[in-house]
Amino acid sequence: MTHCAGQIKYLIAIKELSDTDDYVKCVDISRHLGVSRPSVSKMLRCLANCGYVYEDFGNSVVLTPEGKAAVAEIFSTFSEVYTFFHRFLRLSQDEAHSQAIRFITEFPQDTCERLRAVVRKTLKKNK
Repeated sequence: MTHCAGQIKYLIAIKELSDTDDYVKCVDISRHLGVSRPSVSKMLRCLANCGYVYEDFGNSVVLTPEGKAAVAEIFSTFSEVYTFFHRFLRLSQDEAHSQAIRFITEFPQDTCERLRAVVRKTLKKNK
């Protein structure tokens, strides 16, 4: 499943915010990503049209089962790329987080997969 860079960023933000609070609001996403509330509404409409969030996101943004599956797929890549930046390159947590998002949104999927394979192989050797 391929997602555009914006979808990935928003889905990651929704997941991270929902991990800390049961109710994710548009304003929370706006603050988290540093974007305007109209931008959030526009992307949420796109995510709703793709079936990733429920249509009624006025009160709270909730992932659909399809959205949860998309997040799980994105996070499987994100986690290993984050590990590379944080543990291997020794970037701070915040810097590794932003670099991992940038990497998975800007590099081709096959490059992400190759990096994931290197991380998995290296971690397996170190156990």
